[in-house]
Amino acid sequence: MAQKDYVKRGRATKQKAAPPSPTLPWLRLIITLLLVIGFGYFLWSISQHSEENADTQPEQQAPVKATAPNSEKPLPELPKDEYNYPTQLEQNTVEIDRQEQQKSEKPYLMQCGSFRKQQQADSMRAKLALQGLEAQVRPSDGKNGRWYRVILGPYDYKRDAETDRHVIQRIGISSCQIWYWNLP
Repeated sequence: MAQKDYVKRGRATKQKAAPPSPTLPWLRLIITLLLVIGFGYFLWSISQHSEENADTQPEQQAPVKATAPNSEKPLPELPKDEYNYPTQLEQNTVEIDRQEQQKSEKPYLMQCGSFRKQQQADSMRAKLALQGLEAQVRPSDGKNGRWYRVILGPYDYKRDAETDRHVIQRIGISSCQIWYWNLP
């Protein structure tokens, strides 16, 4: 069995390339030289044109009299702005319209996680404690075995639970859900 040489098979034979024509570099040089000369002439013509305009402009301008015809009515006075913000800052009070909520029949709870291992639940509880929130870890037995739930609450108003949820979302925990309290 003869071995095939795949490396040599792909090589092409070397052919000498034709030397570049001697007119091509001279043509490029002439075109470049013409472009540089044209650009220089353009800049010179602009500068000459601006000098001519600067010399002729003071002679052409005539003084304009600021006389207004007597038939025009004077402009009305500008109205004064009535901002009360600076006075509110001095008084340090700002009034906010906040509707009173009725207390719900059942209190609310917020569940932020459910874990198989108690260590994971305790870790989340520690993160919440660093934010100043007191969480509880409650074990619950279900069809799939024992789970450890991390809950906060009870909250009398859902608005209070939403406020705490926004604090928790700022640290990157977005799995918290608010439910009615139905734990034993």
